[in-house]
Amino acid sequence: MAASSPSLLPSLFIGPEHPKYQFIPTPSSSAYVPRTSSYNRRWKTLRISATISASNPEVRIGPDELVPSILSKVTETDRGVLLKKEEHKEVDEMARELQKYCVSEPVKCPLIFGDWDVVYCSRPTSPGGGYRSAFGRLFFKTKEMIQVVEAPDIVRNKVSFSALGFLDGEVSLKGKLNALDGEWIQVVFEPPELKVGSLDFRYGGESEVKLQITYLDDKIRLGKGSRGSLFVFQRRS
Repeated sequence: MAASSPSLLPSLFIGPEHPKYQFIPTPSSSAYVPRTSSYNRRWKTLRISATISASNPEVRIGPDELVPSILSKVTETDRGVLLKKEEHKEVDEMARELQKYCVSEPVKCPLIFGDWDVVYCSRPTSPGGGYRSAFGRLFFKTKEMIQVVEAPDIVRNKVSFSALGFLDGEVSLKGKLNALDGEWIQVVFEPPELKVGSLDFRYGGESEVKLQITYLDDKIRLGKGSRGSLFVFQRRS
């Protein structure tokens, strides 16, 4: 990802059927039919399927199961900061599985527009820059991290925070979205605007980010930055 100048927001915030057991006649039943070798093989297959399903309750079939799972994993984690390494791997695995169900050419899908909360990032400093570093979090508590995508090509990012526990502030960016192909987008941002108390000023220069949309529906959006950061966005109600 190239950037013409450093930014406090360097990356776009851009988410077997159970075996149907059949009645098995018993020798005492008038309908009893001796089991053939093919029947035994079929029954053995059913038992194996049942064993796999019972021993692996985490098997997920599709978005209806994956979306709630990934949201439950990242909720109340300070956007991923509090997760352990293994938990980050679990989020990544769920995101990879969801990618299989992504709509064709998500960049062109109207669902991309709207107000989104950034609920997870695999790298804490990707959204928020220095404010989200280990040192920065000692002084700045993130309150909200929002991205608004407006038709036809406007992106607005905002991070609101509390400094030292009593001084409210926010950093915002406005950018222009360019579709690179059906999955990748590029956003060129204007210089960031910082508001702290009664102060309001701009600093720095333009910045640029690229992001691949890997999954999109009416609830969540997943994105992968050009440096590999995974983002999970949840649509604001």
